[in-house]
Amino acid sequence: MAANEDQEMELEALRSIYEGDVCFRELSPVSFQYRIGENGDPKAFLIEVSWPETYPQTAPVISMDAFFNNTISSAIKQSILDKLMVEVEANLGTAMTYTLFEYAKDNKELFMKNQPVNTVTSVSNSIAIGTPDVPASKKKEKKEQLSKTQKRKLADKTDNKGELPRGWNWVDVIK
Repeated sequence: MAANEDQEMELEALRSIYEGDVCFRELSPVSFQYRIGENGDPKAFLIEVSWPETYPQTAPVISMDAFFNNTISSAIKQSILDKLMVEVEANLGTAMTYTLFEYAKDNKELFMKNQPVNTVTSVSNSIAIGTPDVPASKKKEKKEQLSKTQKRKLADKTDNKGELPRGWNWVDVIK
């Protein structure tokens, strides 16, 4: 089969496999992105795979230059790319985009084990550790304080039971 026929078959397979997957993006018929990890995960990263004219006989172009990956150190990016290139060499001549994405998903923890976690949540956790032993459930939530005029306006809008009248938020369609 010609390279273009192989690409068309793989494109069709990728579309059917990743249909509805929010992590997968088709940038063009020969370029794809896949996010490894959940949306809020500090160790999540994005892989971009582009097919040259002669793919799958030649290796695809794998990139991690997306803005999403700015928090990852360049040494870890290079390490991930090196490991993916080993996988590419093993699968040369076959459709491998799905294989690369799945390999990256399976080995995410191994890839990112040396990546420091620099998030706001880790800072807040360290602050919480330093506070005295007060269970979080005993902390009282502050109620929003209303001024006298705000209370009057609220009382004017409600009936004697404190409920808003029926239709208070309806929109007049015909004036």
